[in-house]
Amino acid sequence: MKRSRFVPPSAMKFRAVLIFFALLAPALALAHPHVWVTATTTVVTKPDGTITAIKHRWTFDEPFSAYAVTGMDTNGDGKFSREELAPFAKINMESLHEYGFFTSVKQGKAAIAFHDPVDYWLDHDGKALILNFTLPVKEGTIAVKDARLEVTDPSFFVSFEFAKENPVQVEGFSKVCKVQMKPPAAGVFQRLSQLGENAFDKAPPGGLGIDFSTPVTFSCP
Repeated sequence: MKRSRFVPPSAMKFRAVLIFFALLAPALALAHPHVWVTATTTVVTKPDGTITAIKHRWTFDEPFSAYAVTGMDTNGDGKFSREELAPFAKINMESLHEYGFFTSVKQGKAAIAFHDPVDYWLDHDGKALILNFTLPVKEGTIAVKDARLEVTDPSFFVSFEFAKENPVQVEGFSKVCKVQMKPPAAGVFQRLSQLGENAFDKAPPGGLGIDFSTPVTFSCP
């Protein structure tokens, strides 16, 4: 597969899982992105505002979810329990590590490093898969008031969009912070949708050079 030229071999597992399910649906396989995720994120801090963890809740699009859960209802009750979805959740966590969990927290050029995820599980709400996990901070001391948070896939294989209601929250800080989100420039997604797969296949490891992320900053007293 052409994409392997741009992704380290050890990082292919998670991408391979997504490709497998995406290719089952012709509509998903036509152009980037192949998978859509709606994210809600909680920035966990000490009382002084130092970031200690990032909590994510990612809701996958319904077509991807439908194919991903095929054969996972092992007890045949028509539902997908956390226990039934646990093996898939484990694969996601092991493989997302190679992508930095699509999560970046920086102060200028200084970036936080994360431990392996904890408290992770998959839910299914009857329509969509929902991945929950927490990333404890391993290295780096950044106050939430100085932080810039991004949740994005630079290759645009996976499209991340923050939820419309309570997209990003701060938990644990003794003060109230105002969340500020900067959406991509007008026309960016239209421009991306007009690119053929060949443009993505030939893109360098850092992506297309088109900024389609939604950086989040925090205004704290």
